[in-house]
Amino acid sequence: MDFSQEGNSVSLTRFESMLKTNDVLFFDAEEFENIANYYIESGKIALARKAVKLGLEQHPTSSNLRLFKAELFIFENKFEKAEQILTELHELEPHNEEVFIQKANIYSKQDDHKKAIYLLEQAIDLTNDPADVYNLIGMEYLFIEDFQNAKLSFMKCLEVDEQDYSALYNVIYCFDFLEQHTEAIDYLNMFLNNNPYCEVAWHQVGKQYFGLKEYEKALSAYDFAIISDDRFVGAYLEKGKVLEKLGRYNEALENYQITLELEDPTSFALLRMGKCYDKLGSDELAIKHFERCVHEDPLLDNGWIAITDFYKKRLNFQKALYYINKAINIDSDNVLYWKRYAKINHRLKFYEEAEEGYRRTLELGNYELETWLNRADILLQLGEHNAAVINLTQAMEFYPENAEVAFRLAGLNYAQGSDIQGRYFLKNGLKLDAEFSIIIDELFPYVAAKKEVRELIEKHSN
Repeated sequence: MDFSQEGNSVSLTRFESMLKTNDVLFFDAEEFENIANYYIESGKIALARKAVKLGLEQHPTSSNLRLFKAELFIFENKFEKAEQILTELHELEPHNEEVFIQKANIYSKQDDHKKAIYLLEQAIDLTNDPADVYNLIGMEYLFIEDFQNAKLSFMKCLEVDEQDYSALYNVIYCFDFLEQHTEAIDYLNMFLNNNPYCEVAWHQVGKQYFGLKEYEKALSAYDFAIISDDRFVGAYLEKGKVLEKLGRYNEALENYQITLELEDPTSFALLRMGKCYDKLGSDELAIKHFERCVHEDPLLDNGWIAITDFYKKRLNFQKALYYINKAINIDSDNVLYWKRYAKINHRLKFYEEAEEGYRRTLELGNYELETWLNRADILLQLGEHNAAVINLTQAMEFYPENAEVAFRLAGLNYAQGSDIQGRYFLKNGLKLDAEFSIIIDELFPYVAAKKEVRELIEKHSN
């Protein structure tokens, strides 16, 4: 409901004035419907409820106001009250499609999506606006992950309303989920036969070709999207990505620059520009754009990672540490940050900080073998042998047949005087991959010198 229209705006002003003064003013039923609909669309449910209540006091037989009342009950999960109103309305108006739609809404909210679809299919035969109903059916199929039928429903919606781009996006979403990329291109080309200047369809064709790594075809599709709408920022961004893949960094920069001129700078465009300048060896411009990127969106982890990796690659670990610390201060639960924090501190020989970084990385769910091993080696360096054993024992739960873990546990157990355990892990490590027995020499030279250890390794080698 558009309250920019003079009559509707006046109705809304009069209604809100009435609420403030407690005067009772008369509105016709349609005015109340428009007011209630406006508040529902705006998320002002309490005001919508008042509009419906006052409306029904003045127009108790209004079907639409009773439908709004049912809709508000559904919003509040008062399904029995809503069902009662809808049943009464169905008896009075058996061909009112909105009754079926609202009943379907009740079943959908109760996770009975098949019953919702059944009711919506009945509404199709009654409605003058089937596109909306096909959209609702498509969404119900998405809820039960029936992507094939969801796709068909959204296609039917587009047959009725070719301008419904949300339905077009949903069709492509279904194709993508079903991994039917070639079929998606065929469908989009068929759609474009009737809508040759639909920039959204050309954009989606480009994305499909990009996914198939057919970059020249993707480039052509994005060019057509731009011809259809030369202010379509998404097409310039995607075209830039393709040009990067083709190594045409200067052209990619031109497209990203256009997006900055069309609208406020986006962190994504600034990030991609930084990466292009990095590839071209323009360090100053690269770092300038990375810094603009994190300033524009401090929560974009790719921005902080880009600027950290930029300095890491140039062996400027102090600068890299400075930026990754800033990133962690903004988001202390980002595992990608802690992983870099650990490696940078490790490289700088700040072992306690590195250990903390690896520990936080593990706590946040990154269970890569390298993380377990690096943390164990640092704990060993810090003299925390018991903690190293606990760390490696946990690693074994994820990597039960890994020789690197086994040899470290062998060395640690021998070093702590647990020869039986040490022997067990040593034999296990030799069985898994004897070449890694060099770990004993490198990390535990005093263990490697033990007669039993030398004999076991030599015996296995022979």
